[in-house]
Formats: sequence, structure tokens, C-alpha cells
Amino acid sequence: MSQIHDVLTALRRVIRAADIHSKKLTKTVGLTAPQLMLMQAIRNNKDDSTIGTLAHQISLSQATVNNIIGRLESRGLITRKRSETDKRFVWLHLTQEGEKTLDRAPIPLQEQFVDRFSKLESWEQNMILSSLQRLAAMMDADQIDASPFLDVGALDRTDEE
Repeated sequence: MSQIHDVLTALRRVIRAADIHSKKLTKTVGLTAPQLMLMQAIRNNKDDSTIGTLAHQISLSQATVNNIIGRLESRGLITRKRSETDKRFVWLHLTQEGEKTLDRAPIPLQEQFVDRFSKLESWEQNMILSSLQRLAAMMDADQIDASPFLDVGALDRTDEE
């Protein structure tokens, strides 16, 4: 029974870490993890940010990315500009306020995780992946559609922001 307790405690700590970081992000800059990741992707892509490329980069549906963009645009953090050469393309850019907001934002929890995970030996990475996949299956969560954000929030993909 002690191992079960330890596993559940470790699982709860992971959930709490995501919750605490999510609240810190919201309190610090008023963004959710997907909003922050989208803005970072726009910054990193320079002038090559379209909804489709961003959706692919951050592993969210185009509909979800479009919803996030609408919210960020209404807050004055990003702008949309239709391509002059091909009207099918809409380019996304950070505003000055968006740049300032990103500069104030804490490092996303998943970036810290990726940095530390990538430093592990290959066998350790495989062991963690296998264990988490088994855990998800044991919790009947292996079929839940989820993006790679360490963020707590709605499970409905249309609300992921």
C-alpha cells in the first residue's frame, strides 16, 4: 500500500506543479500556457507565422489556434495582416505590447521539463515514457486528446487556452 500512496502522491505533485505554474503565468502576464506558446512561436517564426504553421508547431487544431488568436488580438498582443501577394495567407505578428508581455512571462513549465528530460539517458527517457503511458491507460486516460502543454484546464480541445 505504501507504493500506491507514493505513486498517487507523485502524480498529485505533478498535477499541482502544473496548476501552480498555470496560476503564476496567469497572475504574472494574464496568459494561459497555450497563449504563451503561441506568442513565442509567432516571435520565433518572425514573419512566417500563419495559423496553419502555428497550429502544427504547437500541436493544437487550427480552430483552437484561431480562437486563441482572436483573444490575443482583442487584447492588442498580436495583429493579423493579409498577404498582399496571396490573399489566402494571413500573417501574424506580435505588437509592441505583445513583445513586452512575452519578455515579462516566466519560462513555460514544459520548457523546463524538456531541458531536463533531454539531459537524461535514452533508457531513462524510455522508462519514463513507458511508465506514463501505462499510467494513462490505468486511469482510462490513454485515449483523451491532449496537447503537449503542462497546463491545467478544460479537457475539451476547443477550450484549450
